[in-house]
Amino acid sequence: MGVVANRIQTPGVGGVAALAEPDALSALVNLVGADLAACNRSIVARMDSPVALIPQLAAHIVAAGGKRLRPLLTLAAAQMCGYAGVRHVHLAACVEFIHTATLLHDDVVDESLLRRGLSSANAVFGNKASVLVGDFLFARAFQLMVEDGSLKVLGILSHAAATIAEGEVLQLVTQNDLSTSEQRYLDVVRGKTAALFAAACQVGAVVADRPSDEEMALAEYGTNLGMAFQLVDDALDYAADQLTLGKTVGDDFREGKITLPVLAAYQAGDAEAREFWVRTIEASSQTDADLDRAMLLMQRSGAICTTLARAARFADAAKGALSVFPDSPIRRALADVADYTVSRVS
Repeated sequence: MGVVANRIQTPGVGGVAALAEPDALSALVNLVGADLAACNRSIVARMDSPVALIPQLAAHIVAAGGKRLRPLLTLAAAQMCGYAGVRHVHLAACVEFIHTATLLHDDVVDESLLRRGLSSANAVFGNKASVLVGDFLFARAFQLMVEDGSLKVLGILSHAAATIAEGEVLQLVTQNDLSTSEQRYLDVVRGKTAALFAAACQVGAVVADRPSDEEMALAEYGTNLGMAFQLVDDALDYAADQLTLGKTVGDDFREGKITLPVLAAYQAGDAEAREFWVRTIEASSQTDADLDRAMLLMQRSGAICTTLARAARFADAAKGALSVFPDSPIRRALADVADYTVSRVS
């Protein structure tokens, strides 16, 4: 376990990482700091294996950074609902394992070379190892669900895992297809990203045995937060530098992914612009200069602004879902996280 323990850090707790966190996340981390540290210990313990490659590869992707946003949401939701036990700590670790497993698999599918600014696990260890360790982390997640003992929790998280896979497959089906509707694109986002955000929040209410209206409110908060988060990520692929983005800028463009910025630019473009998008996205015929032109077309068409405006509406909906809860520092911190999600592009 030493390989993992020496490399993993709890973000924002007692270290330099805390100084780099945006104010909204710092506030949330400060409110659930003890639980987050316990969650981190659970992650370290569950990544251990006598097969040395498993903790080495798992530690590589976990140590690469990330804000632990999804497990933070589980911990914060449980605290807001007045839960005083320890189930939420292990379920937060479960949520992180599901997320990390999907990252490992996604990087293989996308042939990504960078993850959070560092070499991706598949670039370092190879595709086969990344897929198999992703499977290991999924298995660990399901072990944690079973150990929790709640069929309701098992149902919520297992459904989220299946929905994520469906969302990824749907994204594959829509790839390179400019006839994809905006609703179809949003269905992809709802599946591959928002489902886990929603489940992470909802289980916080479940362990606290809160009424169904609070449970559904947290699921709605998570869904809308996840939608906003992914829309901003899709905008950043055309509006950020590599250091900010944490992956190679233009990856979505090179892979022919259908995202809202692409759809908005295509639909608003003239005949010449549309011809460009058909060649680069549908025909996958790209030159070294095409990414710069794509960004220019995005700017001229207002595609990034369109995407961010839609993300802001989802963020507002997320904040509105919290209205069923009484005012508190944790509720305000969750609302601020919604605002932070949209502000990342500025």
